[in-house]
Amino acid sequence: MSTRMTRDQAVSRLLDGIQADLDACAAIRALLERQFEAALQRSATALTELAAHLNPQLEAMDQRRQQRVQLVRALLGPQATMDQFLAKLDSARRDAASGAWRQLEQLVRDCKDATARNGNLMADQHAIMQRLLHGEDETYAPR
Repeated sequence: MSTRMTRDQAVSRLLDGIQADLDACAAIRALLERQFEAALQRSATALTELAAHLNPQLEAMDQRRQQRVQLVRALLGPQATMDQFLAKLDSARRDAASGAWRQLEQLVRDCKDATARNGNLMADQHAIMQRLLHGEDETYAPR
């Protein structure tokens, strides 16, 4: 059996990767909501546990992203984009794949927003704890 992938296999792998990322992104979004709740409760144990679940999901998504870039470029050239790949699909697959791709892009934006929100909350909590432990930087400064 050849180790080279046919065009149809590459296309199938690309489309399967989009679906896998949609599933993963939905799971990541749910984990980010749990992370936010854990941060509100200041539960270090829950935050550590959630990070252990988030990191493998994120790494797997990044691997699929890298594979997607390689496959699109192998199919269409070194500067090819996902939009160009989608435009080349037959109409039946193009509609479904384009819809899934747009949905994935929106989910990724939602996850980035949730990550920023969670990071800001934790940074604010850290700053408050620092002030409580060490006082204000300018508490004894002349006015």
